[in-house]
Amino acid sequence: MLHKINSYLGTKLKNSQVWSWTLFRLLVSAMFVTHGFAKLFGENPQAFMGSGMTSINIGELISIPMPLAINALFVAGGIELVGGFLLLIGLCTHLIAIIALFSTVMAFLIAHLAWFPTLNGGELATMYILCFLILLTYGAGPHSVDSWLEQRHQKKEKKKMEAAAE
Repeated sequence: MLHKINSYLGTKLKNSQVWSWTLFRLLVSAMFVTHGFAKLFGENPQAFMGSGMTSINIGELISIPMPLAINALFVAGGIELVGGFLLLIGLCTHLIAIIALFSTVMAFLIAHLAWFPTLNGGELATMYILCFLILLTYGAGPHSVDSWLEQRHQKKEKKKMEAAAE
């Protein structure tokens, strides 16, 4: 009985994969943008240099000073705001996903380092890590600037091939 229900739902929902993938990308990137906006323009905006997090401390093991006393939270906010917007429109998705993934892993290691993320509020960072890993793997999907640029590139290549064949 459960197998039949699962099979039925699987066939019916197969048609919604494109739209659900697009919705996933849009929601993840929009939420990422809000984090960056809050860091850069919220109640406590981060300065570019001199204050804030001027060194990266991972637990008590590693301490890396930021060059020129740049605020790491400002850098993270920039990645979240600009990178989130680029993911929102689906432009350079793989590259931005790598950068966002690295940024989110660093945020997890700096602020939420624990074996069980629920104990110290690291669930959101963990979910973002998973989301960016998925976006890195699968790309932006068909409703994106990347897809549009790829289709345009393929049309130009096809015209070149046809012109060369003549």
